[in-house]
Amino acid sequence: MFEGFEGGRMPAAFMSAGTSSFTEFLGAVSPELLPGHNPPAQGGGEHLTPDATTIVALTFSGGVVLAGDRRATQGNVIAKRDVDKLFRTDEFSAVAYAGAAGFGIELARLYQVELEHYEKMEGRALSLEGKANKLAQMVRGNLGMAMQGFAVIPLLVGYDERSEEGRLFSYDVVGGRYEEQNYHSIGSGSVYAKGSLKKLYREGLSEEEAFKAVLEALYDAADDDSATGGPDLHRKIFPLVDVITEDGHRRVAAEEIERLATEVVERRAAHPDGPTAPLS
Repeated sequence: MFEGFEGGRMPAAFMSAGTSSFTEFLGAVSPELLPGHNPPAQGGGEHLTPDATTIVALTFSGGVVLAGDRRATQGNVIAKRDVDKLFRTDEFSAVAYAGAAGFGIELARLYQVELEHYEKMEGRALSLEGKANKLAQMVRGNLGMAMQGFAVIPLLVGYDERSEEGRLFSYDVVGGRYEEQNYHSIGSGSVYAKGSLKKLYREGLSEEEAFKAVLEALYDAADDDSATGGPDLHRKIFPLVDVITEDGHRRVAAEEIERLATEVVERRAAHPDGPTAPLS
């Protein structure tokens, strides 16, 4: 027996072939379960949920790297020190978010289901362009919540099997989708992180050099933005880093990131402003 279904029978929508979009299906069957369906009362409630902060990404010769700090803030208070803002969405893509943490997690998990549902219904995965467009539709669906102060901004990265390269896609609160070149950053520390990436990025970076670049960028963001968390050597809390190549998605081992982040901290002890770009 299915609780809430008359006579124990599932609605006809569950028994038909239906749509390849899970969010469209959910909107038809149980729209109240979609993010943004029931926005809070007028007056705003942005103080009710912590905010996730800085995310960075860049491409390298073999794919794309996505990284995020671990801090979530609530006003001027550190709400959580070890948040995971990165989500594997399928074998060749990942998404991270900045903004209202609770809604960001909900959006990312729904997007995971959306891609899985499409693949099951169609027998093939969406192209990377299709994944980027689908996420734009979902961000647009959260506009009501964004207007109430619960804005969520995602950053999508993936390895394009057709062009055999890593690609980055950014969004605005109304669902505008933009492809970024080489590197990008979102969140409260993004201005500082992107400035750091601008001087560190170069064509042909190796995978490890890409890891070092994103860690340096997050360190610079934490240096100037109080909402961004830097490497915490005492609590063993370090940025999370995902990498996507032709072999698929993987989360970089915590031990490797601890080693590289510790090297960054030690170098900054001697040179607090970090590495500089050559003038010629």
